[in-house]
Amino acid sequence: MTDVVRQLWRALGSLWRPSTYLRWVYLLLGAALVLAFILVDSALGAVVSDLGLPKVATGIIWVVIGLLPPIALGLLPAVREVEGIAVESLLAVRFEERPLGPARTWAQRRRTALWFCLHLLAGGVVGIISTIVVGLGAVWLAAPFRSPGSRDIVPGWAYDVRGDWTDLWMPAAAIGGLAGLFLLSAAVGALLAYLAPQVLGPTAAERIELLEKQTATLAERNRLARELHDSVGHALSLVTIQAAAARRVLASDPEFAENALAAMETSARAALADLDHVLGLLRDDRHPGSRTTPQATLGGLDRLVEATEAGGITVEVERSGDLDQLPAAVSREAYRIVQEGLTNAIRHAGRPAGELAVDLSIQLDTSGLRLAVTNPVSGRPDHSVHTDRSGGGRGLAGIRERVAVLRGTVDAGPVSWRDGPGWRLAVRLPVSMTTKG
Repeated sequence: MTDVVRQLWRALGSLWRPSTYLRWVYLLLGAALVLAFILVDSALGAVVSDLGLPKVATGIIWVVIGLLPPIALGLLPAVREVEGIAVESLLAVRFEERPLGPARTWAQRRRTALWFCLHLLAGGVVGIISTIVVGLGAVWLAAPFRSPGSRDIVPGWAYDVRGDWTDLWMPAAAIGGLAGLFLLSAAVGALLAYLAPQVLGPTAAERIELLEKQTATLAERNRLARELHDSVGHALSLVTIQAAAARRVLASDPEFAENALAAMETSARAALADLDHVLGLLRDDRHPGSRTTPQATLGGLDRLVEATEAGGITVEVERSGDLDQLPAAVSREAYRIVQEGLTNAIRHAGRPAGELAVDLSIQLDTSGLRLAVTNPVSGRPDHSVHTDRSGGGRGLAGIRERVAVLRGTVDAGPVSWRDGPGWRLAVRLPVSMTTKG
């Protein structure tokens, strides 16, 4: 008995929740649509009745007239989007696909039509009950205030209103009827809220497709973040070291300072162009087909080396093999790896620009593509270039991610280099020369 009372009290508690009345409103929307369809069906039915067809044929036509309009309307792509907004707003349902878009496939259209018919059916039933309860309840609530002797205020029962306390059962019954109506609306709305994700929401296959798209989007954003880190990071490192070099020789070697300033301008413009390109891609995420801006490849290696040497850094390049035969994807990633390797050499060498030399080796043969960047390191950093080791590590991690995608190998660590300690970044990328990306 205690459990029954507890369940009854819990059910009555829904009368104080705003969600109960929002669900009632959702069902009344369905009732309004049913009324509109009834008006249309009545007009069409009048035309059919005038045709003088046999009763069986007339009955079949009536069934078609009754079912065809709501089903046809439910098959429209936009109905899924409209119903999704109404369900989220009034039934408090949260779909995995947000916002719920128009129906894109016939399977989604069929499920939307089914949901639309369920909405009409539930709304029609609750709408009829609401009309009876609200209309009759208004009369019953006024019963104690009516003149004695009033009759026929109870359907099918001639009841004489006495105009005293004996008529109080009628307002109580009206209030109970309203409470029952809202409890019914809450129950029907809860059932629809349970069914909505299964009928309107994505199926298992559609969820997998949605997850694949989200994964691809995240992977693309991660790639753009790496591109931005490598490009802008390299440019800022060059600008920093070139500014330091220009400041040192501004009085003694104005020509070098002027060249360094020009190189700074070129590096800054290139970084700004890359930044603008990446931000444009992020803003225009809905139109991936517009991403036609060419990306840097090893074909631009000479420009990269020239920009690095403009700040007084010596880059000794050793290359072998026809790099033009590389697949485009490998060539793009190799360029970024070299760029990041040069950036790390500038940041962590701990030497002035005029004293910094970097060895760059690029070899392509049947065993694959091998990249190596070797540079000196020092325990006494040159503070004039504002190196900061505390934020390091992201560049090497990005290189490992790039290499892992191409199924290559990375080896980075200290080595003996020329007259002192050094650091070597060695990357090997497997290459299929029969395919160009």
